[in-house]
Amino acid sequence: MEWVRSLYEPYVRRTFKWDNHHDCTPLECQQRFERIFSETIVTVLVQEPWHGTVRFKGLARYYADEIGMLIADPTAYLMVHFGGGKFKLNFHHGWNFVATINFKTQGESKWEDMPGIDF
Repeated sequence: MEWVRSLYEPYVRRTFKWDNHHDCTPLECQQRFERIFSETIVTVLVQEPWHGTVRFKGLARYYADEIGMLIADPTAYLMVHFGGGKFKLNFHHGWNFVATINFKTQGESKWEDMPGIDF
């Protein structure tokens, strides 16, 4: 979970600035992170070749209460559910983009025949 907290830190600090509260204690930051993370949506995308370039195919969208295993071990989760590939996880808080992180898994891809999700 620590890797997620570090991804969210810049966004959490910005939310305090939006509230005209420029300094926050570690406890306030932790509480704000927990609130924001509980409202998180994660989109899983995979990089796929397309007409001599690449594009990102949306594979899944999860709410915070559905992503425990994805957060605990992202590479293993992606491998089990989608197989090998170059994946991107996009984190959103409502309509606000929070952060993105990339993962690469080795092995046979399972995602190629999966339907993509609409954005």
